[in-house]
Amino acid sequence: MSEFKNSTPAEIFEIIDQHHRFFEKSIPLIASENLTSIAVRRCFISDLGHRYAEGKVGKRFYQGCYFIDGVEDAAIKITKEIFDVEHVNVQPISGVVANIAAFFALTKPGDTIMSMSVPCGGHISHDRISAAGIRGLKVVYYPFDNDVINIDVDETRKIALKEKPKVFVLGSSLILFPQPVKEISEIASEIEARVFYDASHVLGLIAGREFQAPLKEGADVLAGSTHKTFFGPQRAIILSKKELAKKIDTAVFPGVISNHHLNTLAGYVIAAMEMKEFGKAYARQIIRNAKRLAEEMKELGFNVIGERAGFTESHQVAVDVTEFGGGDPVAKKLEKINVILNKNLLPWDNISDSRNPSGIRIGVQEVTRIGMKEGEMERIAEIIYDAVSNRKGESQLRQEVYDLKKEFNMIKYTFEESPAYKFPDIC
Repeated sequence: MSEFKNSTPAEIFEIIDQHHRFFEKSIPLIASENLTSIAVRRCFISDLGHRYAEGKVGKRFYQGCYFIDGVEDAAIKITKEIFDVEHVNVQPISGVVANIAAFFALTKPGDTIMSMSVPCGGHISHDRISAAGIRGLKVVYYPFDNDVINIDVDETRKIALKEKPKVFVLGSSLILFPQPVKEISEIASEIEARVFYDASHVLGLIAGREFQAPLKEGADVLAGSTHKTFFGPQRAIILSKKELAKKIDTAVFPGVISNHHLNTLAGYVIAAMEMKEFGKAYARQIIRNAKRLAEEMKELGFNVIGERAGFTESHQVAVDVTEFGGGDPVAKKLEKINVILNKNLLPWDNISDSRNPSGIRIGVQEVTRIGMKEGEMERIAEIIYDAVSNRKGESQLRQEVYDLKKEFNMIKYTFEESPAYKFPDIC
């Protein structure tokens, strides 16, 4: 980054413009990112971004919140409708903040929780190195079945009866398949524990009724960031049973939130309206795309994870690229041709392997949002293979990426289609 002087506002705006042009010519496959519609983006630059609204709707600690209350009330109502849930809190400003609030509500320091290890897909906030550790929780890991890339329920029960966790944490950062919420909830009921499902990656698939429904299957609390498969701003929501409403709300405010970024809250409402209207078709196409990408990569000779279970039932595809040098060099090689994805630990990796893990993780939710379908997934698989196998050079592949991407630069599944990389003029 040494070529950037960053000494004037104009230079910062130029960097932003270059970033926009880079992604306009790239294939974005990061599993934790997505694009918002132009209607959502309009909310970001509103006066709401200057204001505070501590407290609940109608019970604020600041004056001047009458119209803000209207926005938050709309957010609560549409979220309840989409997810058919008893209680909603829309104030968390990120998925990790929502997770911390859930831990505050459901545990006390010294309690034991059961969660997925990071190599098996668990998010760092579920582990002792992050939010769970900050809360002072003891973490016990689920036993994991590498063949089906999921939790071993029978072994989990044995460990749970011994360790007596207060909370079972489900949901993952690498999540290919629905998890055994019903079975884990039955174990939890035996030992008077709670089940918390972190739906950050699959929230849009749940909203579109194309994944599992954790709260219907027995989970007590569900939290999720709203910018991955759910194509809204970078913030989060928490859903729960009515009996936990007070604990959740207190954990959020004043527990982990003061002001809650009201401009992006308004954007969330617009995104939720889009999800209500277009979410099912969008979620269905995401899963079709992920499956086709996985199948084509397997046909090309990649070691695609989860074959025994059908590769994937989510937006993600996981590939062991050890034979190509590991996840780090593969991700960097692909970045040079404008294919953007990330290295990723796989269940057989050690946490110490994080600098160069076995795998890469691919997410298709963003390319689905701009209209790509199964045929484009086949082309993406070929481009990735040509790059890592050195069958073609960087300049040729970069041109192929650009030629493919230039046909897909409009936001779909929205009320007002618009260019994907068009933003209000900031110069």
